[in-house]
Amino acid sequence: MMDLFEVDPRRIYKVSEVTRIIRDVLEESPVSTLWVEGEVSNVSRPASGHIYFSLKDSRSQIRCVIFKNSVNRLKFKPENGISVLLYGNISVYEPRGEYQIIGTRLEPLGLGSLQLAFEQLKERLEKEGLFAPENKAPIPLIPKRVGVVTSATGAAIRDILNVMGRRFSSVSVLLYPVTVQGDGAAREIAEAIFTLNEIGDIDVLIVGRGGGSIEDLWAFNEEIVARSIYESKIPVISAVGHEIDFTIADFVADHRAPTPSAAAELVVANKADLINKLENLRARLFSSINNQQNILHQRVGNAEKRLMARDSREIINSQRQKIDEQISRLQRTLTNTIQHWRKDFQNSSEKLRYVGLPSRIKNMKRVKENFEKRLNVSIKHIMDARQKSFKSLVAQLNALSPLDVLQRGYSICYKHPDGELVTDANQISTGEKLELKLAKGRVLCRADEILQ
Repeated sequence: MMDLFEVDPRRIYKVSEVTRIIRDVLEESPVSTLWVEGEVSNVSRPASGHIYFSLKDSRSQIRCVIFKNSVNRLKFKPENGISVLLYGNISVYEPRGEYQIIGTRLEPLGLGSLQLAFEQLKERLEKEGLFAPENKAPIPLIPKRVGVVTSATGAAIRDILNVMGRRFSSVSVLLYPVTVQGDGAAREIAEAIFTLNEIGDIDVLIVGRGGGSIEDLWAFNEEIVARSIYESKIPVISAVGHEIDFTIADFVADHRAPTPSAAAELVVANKADLINKLENLRARLFSSINNQQNILHQRVGNAEKRLMARDSREIINSQRQKIDEQISRLQRTLTNTIQHWRKDFQNSSEKLRYVGLPSRIKNMKRVKENFEKRLNVSIKHIMDARQKSFKSLVAQLNALSPLDVLQRGYSICYKHPDGELVTDANQISTGEKLELKLAKGRVLCRADEILQ
């Protein structure tokens, strides 16, 4: 390395040579690798994947760059205004002759890097709508098959199987074993969710693990897991074993359970409870049916009493009279209309006779004759329709009339002389007078013996 103090004062150096000398001195000096504290500003993220920014304090600032290979290892991304600790190497960017720090590690001041990364991702995904309530899917009441994404050797799967076996043993469980912490865990979890969706025939997914520190649970805070849960067509329950704190998976999932055991309880109802509910519903259903039957029986009984109290012949006669009145009104209306038209026609004929238009009179007569023919046909159709309606009404009334039943040899029994209708032998006492109504006439009799 050329010593900065050994430059030849008699030689003229090019700008690039001076810049290179300064770079070599900085990169080979004892302070070339160091931690720097400052506030982030002027953040730029080009398509290359590198991050450019400045670190500043109250008196000066330094340009910084974190190249893509180091960016992928960061737990959070620098943003304008946050205070950080940057670890890196001092170098010189020769095209501009500016010194800069090439960073490899970044830590926030006052807040842990994992917590800051959590808050950044949570804010971004929430703005995209991944936490929106309208995107949450319901859990089926009694799933046939449950998919579980967790460790095959952890306590979570044992707890889930224990709860499901106790509450509803007929539910099938499909385990997709994954690593739940450490490098590569998030990708395994995301691939498991995708694969179970491809398999199909699964009603609900439980994704989770037992408790642990924020570092242990970090796989469930990764963006790749959040997006796989959001894109799942199967309802997902997040069951990471922590009662108070939330993971990103909890916010994206359709439902959140504080522990794997709670997730199993949420997925399958207690079979005994369901049986009790079904029995209660069955009892309520039969009670409702009995009440409706009683109401209908009461209505039928009231209708029978009203029919017996009023002779159906009176109803038929009343309807006949109404039909006759309607026919009479129709005939009067048609007769008056025809007379009015005839009068108008005669007046028109007289006028035409004086103006010497006999041919028009003949035409008017033909029109009159054709009109009368059509009018007679219309009257006949109306009369036929009225007669058909009347016959239908009479048939309906005869079907409902108790007199029609009497014609077949039945009778109606009343107490004499109060007229109370008798439908049960228990209403009668031995020796009591009775009145029997027949199809023709009435008979007075006495009850000699009560037969049940």
